[in-house]
Amino acid sequence: MTGPIKTILLLGRRDHAEAMRVAAGLTIFGHRVRLVFMNAPVADTPENAEQFDLLELADIAPETTIAEEQLPWLDSAALAEAMLEADCIMSF
Repeated sequence: MTGPIKTILLLGRRDHAEAMRVAAGLTIFGHRVRLVFMNAPVADTPENAEQFDLLELADIAPETTIAEEQLPWLDSAALAEAMLEADCIMSF
């Protein structure tokens, strides 16, 4: 038995690789997942590259609050709007 589908905002603050793993895993249950990286650019590591591939398979387009990143950027107003729209907010 499954519960209702949720819109989940996952904030990748401390451990970007773990945030990506969790985000992809949540889609297995049919949840809509939005992933936002925060605090620092995502490190260019083999582990993170592998997790980005997993995000692509899970159809998750990550975003960031870091202006220097090559991902879609969210300013504070857009982040606040994303938080208001989410049923659940998780942080890693």
